[in-house]
Amino acid sequence: MDLGAAPGGWLQVASERVGASGRVLGVDVRPIERLSASNVSTIIGDIEDPELAQMILSSLAGKADVVLSDASPNLTGIWELDQARQLGLASSSVRIASEVLRAGGAMILKAFQGSLFNDLLSTIRGSFRDVDLLRPGATRKRSSEIYLVCRGYLSAARRPI
Repeated sequence: MDLGAAPGGWLQVASERVGASGRVLGVDVRPIERLSASNVSTIIGDIEDPELAQMILSSLAGKADVVLSDASPNLTGIWELDQARQLGLASSSVRIASEVLRAGGAMILKAFQGSLFNDLLSTIRGSFRDVDLLRPGATRKRSSEIYLVCRGYLSAARRPI
């Protein structure tokens, strides 16, 4: 499942990765141009909508193996505002993943580093067995963008107290 999927680049990669027997679902507030792959479907929805997880589960007919979230707000150029808005989207993505991800599943999540980042990281580390931080080579040196690669989703019953 891909949150913030428009324009569809990660959907194409995921479609190839899961193959013909797999299924990929893209979600975005904007319509996503139809892909030629038959194993891809899309939903128009807002990551911050509390009802979205139920829509996703209905569409998937089961829990997801992987949740991708490359979601980003329209940037204003005001760093504090942009970071807060992006981390809000990241937090909403984590909330959705907690409802739609199967135990043992994985998540890849984009976040902006800054003063609010450690709270998000702490929450995620309590929900996954392993969390690695990755800055892709294509990321500009001055960018605060980082990806959290999370493996081994711990269902609520398996989380440490």
